[in-house]
Amino acid sequence: MSEAPDPEVVELATKIFDLARRGETEALVAYVDAGVPANLTNDRGDSLVMLAAYHGHADAVRALLERGAEADRVNDRGQTPLAGAVFKGEDAVVQVLLDAGADPEAGTPSAVDTARMFGKSELLELFGAN
Repeated sequence: MSEAPDPEVVELATKIFDLARRGETEALVAYVDAGVPANLTNDRGDSLVMLAAYHGHADAVRALLERGAEADRVNDRGQTPLAGAVFKGEDAVVQVLLDAGADPEAGTPSAVDTARMFGKSELLELFGAN
């Protein structure tokens, strides 16, 4: 039988995930610089990068990647931050992730599959996947 997580730890983690969702880069990186893992994930496997990317916060994504977060870390549904950014139409985030080496073919559906699904030919061209 596993122990229930410490409520204070859960509360802190929730706060940090909310910072990523809101794109509060300065506060977010202060936690990471103080020792919070850059690849911290929530109960659905969404990383801080995934949450920041999905909500369109290019600066937060860049700052997390600069601190060692993985650009291609998949969540529990097999999705990558890049595919999430394509889905949401967050072009600035797409570029930050590509600059950090994100793989447009990673995940299910991949960023390439997502771009095809939504007819985003400019992104397919960017990915070299016409």
